[in-house]
Amino acid sequence: MSRVLVFRELPADQLERLQAVHAVTVADPRKPEQRAAYDAALTEAEGLIGSSFKIDIAQAPRLKVVSSISVGVDNYDLAALKARGILLCHTPGVLTETTADTIFALIMASSRRLVELAQHVRDGRWDKNIGEDLFGWDVHGKTLGILGFGRIGQAVARRAALGFGMPVRYYSRRPVDLGQVPGLEGKTRHGSLHEVLAGSDIIALTLPLSEDTRGLIGAREFALMKPGAIFVNGARGAIVQEDALLQALDSGHLRAAGLDVFGTEPVPLDSPLRSHPKVTALPHIGSATHETRHRMAVLATDNLLAALAGRTPAAVYAL
Repeated sequence: MSRVLVFRELPADQLERLQAVHAVTVADPRKPEQRAAYDAALTEAEGLIGSSFKIDIAQAPRLKVVSSISVGVDNYDLAALKARGILLCHTPGVLTETTADTIFALIMASSRRLVELAQHVRDGRWDKNIGEDLFGWDVHGKTLGILGFGRIGQAVARRAALGFGMPVRYYSRRPVDLGQVPGLEGKTRHGSLHEVLAGSDIIALTLPLSEDTRGLIGAREFALMKPGAIFVNGARGAIVQEDALLQALDSGHLRAAGLDVFGTEPVPLDSPLRSHPKVTALPHIGSATHETRHRMAVLATDNLLAALAGRTPAAVYAL
């Protein structure tokens, strides 16, 4: 039996799985009334499971494994984990389709101005047929540029190419063998970052956050985009220089932006992005459906139980 710290709420069925074989403490450090219990449990924990909180590894001398209920691992000190030989697990795959749905929903909403026009109705301003000043723009037939072409990027490409007849260009460190990606061969092609930015009507960001991608999209990159392009970020807010995004929107160079992620989350009340008329903003809901969040919890629990039992977990992040 190992000591396990659950630092974000788990579904009851998955918590019961852990409690059946380990000594479990549930303490969410985001809640002030639970912070002391979290700090005390961290010093004894051999396994951690949770997400969206920066763990101070130095305060966990007995730690053997961290099981993150997420694909991204930017909240963890990877160098410290590697130096101590601590296993890091995550949950790729199970959220791919749901996150791709969210990104494509942002593409649709931004292009057709859905949130803005829904508010138009709610506010009681729909008293006649709308004029050209409220028209949106077609998605079908437009070129979609995808920055990052892993599981999620490929899932977005399928929706675009197969569902909406959109030519797809993608940027990644190396070309993907499209023969191994059903339905996309002949419908998408690899290009440099410059080529994809300059040649696309809509840009969707799906890159992971790393030291190489932090701040990658700034004034230069926005200037490379077509006048009237639409920018969608379903990856991580820190990849984008938000001041540069605002300037591109305010100048009219970008037509619109759809954002599920921000540099600071929750987005501050005084952030211009929160209420910008050209921005469709969501509260980081990429994988937030009942079904997908449960699948993520199951995989994270599987990973933790396997690691503590001395078996190889299904999804280990390579440090």
